[in-house]
Amino acid sequence: MSIFADGMITELSILIPTYNYCCVELVRDLHSQAVLLNVPFEIIVADDGSENKETVQDNSSINLLHHCRFIRREENIGRSAIRNFLVQQSKYSTLLFLDGDGKIDNPDFLKNYMTNNAPVVDGGVDILYDKTLENNLKYKYEYANKEKHNAFKRQSRPYQHFRTTNFMVSRNIMIRFPFDERYRYYGYEDVILGKTFHQNNIHICHINNPICMEGMENNPDFVKKTEEGLRTLYSFKDELKDYSRLLTFLQRQNSLIISCIQTFHHCFGNLERKNLVGNHPQLWIFKLYKIGYYLDYAKELSSVASL
Repeated sequence: MSIFADGMITELSILIPTYNYCCVELVRDLHSQAVLLNVPFEIIVADDGSENKETVQDNSSINLLHHCRFIRREENIGRSAIRNFLVQQSKYSTLLFLDGDGKIDNPDFLKNYMTNNAPVVDGGVDILYDKTLENNLKYKYEYANKEKHNAFKRQSRPYQHFRTTNFMVSRNIMIRFPFDERYRYYGYEDVILGKTFHQNNIHICHINNPICMEGMENNPDFVKKTEEGLRTLYSFKDELKDYSRLLTFLQRQNSLIISCIQTFHHCFGNLERKNLVGNHPQLWIFKLYKIGYYLDYAKELSSVASL
């Protein structure tokens, strides 16, 4: 019998996509909390075609935990498709999606979710201070935006601030509104899902129940992922209008400012990138580089289309 009152969550499928990352510690922490809830639960980890065989071998030990499954996909099917696959594999009416590179440091993490029966609940993310990562670009970027992750700020624009890093949702909703599998590459699969929820009047409740970000790629890899995300943004720019801060910024600028940013990137883009992939990346350069890269990519594709 559930320890929660009627109307609260009484069963749970925890779904974790992973790629080249060991998430055994995360699963063990979740498992320890789940067994105390006294409700039916399962934890399913789906590996999206990882190339790191050692990581896959380590993650396979997840199968030794009761109510836990590790599923390895031989071929990478993409960020949206692997999440839809997890939904299809699940059997309970409430789903909790977590990124595999997170860490739980709250002993009541699952309990906090189980007492909230909104159709979609976004727990948010947190990033802990780590002096050893002061020159890691992703860490610097996320830590500088730490205050924006609190629930009050996120609830001010609930759909635009929705992230799939850590959220609970009704399985029926995900069956009706699955992840958009056109978003195969890095970036914005969470943004378009937030827009879908908005268009269908599905309420999102933001709470302070964060998962701590741990997977900090090295600077070259993070810059590459950022560039990939910017290309994704351009591919779906019409759909993502009003849901992307970068697109909103560009819409509000006059042509002279846009031209200046493009010229600056054309002249100094290589130097900007050299700083970002190096040992002392600067966030103001990162901001300029993202805008300049997007504009340059848009101009390049427009030129090709006009031929």
